[in-house]
Amino acid sequence: MKVLIIGGSGFLGTELLRKACAKRWDTAATFHSCLGDPTAAAWHQLDIRDPVRVEAVLTAVAPRAVIDVTSGGADWKVTADGSIHIAMATAKLGIRLVHVSSDAVFSGSRVYYDETCAPDPVTPYGAAKAAAETAVRLLCPDVAVARTSLIIGNGQSGHERLAHALIAGTREGVLFTDDVRCPVHVEDLAAALWELTRSDAAGLFHLAGPDALSRYDLGRRYRVTDPYRRFWLHLLGPPT
Repeated sequence: MKVLIIGGSGFLGTELLRKACAKRWDTAATFHSCLGDPTAAAWHQLDIRDPVRVEAVLTAVAPRAVIDVTSGGADWKVTADGSIHIAMATAKLGIRLVHVSSDAVFSGSRVYYDETCAPDPVTPYGAAKAAAETAVRLLCPDVAVARTSLIIGNGQSGHERLAHALIAGTREGVLFTDDVRCPVHVEDLAAALWELTRSDAAGLFHLAGPDALSRYDLGRRYRVTDPYRRFWLHLLGPPT
């Protein structure tokens, strides 16, 4: 079963490829500007804003399944339109699709969200992800949409790098107390995505960690093992 990982050079994509290599699974991957590990997969340069190029790459690779782990932030042309182009191509070519979404599709006005809750985004990024979800599910009725949360792991995530830089005093800034997420380790998330990909499961799936934490609370956990913890309260101040 050949699988194409779109966004394979990113944080999550790299872990997906690492697991695939360990299992000796047949895998290909795409990158936009930064090539990933050349030994991990057959690589294809791809700008998902170009629907013609998206279809051409999928036709050339001929995978059984595609995992869309692209990350375009608030850029609508990438986050929304790009994922729609991927869904259009997989639907046309009869390829299984696993689409990775985000808890940013929710406003945070509720304490608990399950798969039955309707998106109500309040940020441009959340709106783009919600639009992508809606379109992808219409185009590909058998799609598996995995909503995840803040991805962490091995000190390599953006949040972890920021927290350690604040502790070390090499960067100024704060960690907010009103942005509550359910952080998930990249290894756990990748394992769950592979399980979804290699199954026939369809619909919405919430793949997140067990603990609801603010970015401030999560950052405080790093100080336990960080030699620069003496700088912590000076940099971040008490929670508000």
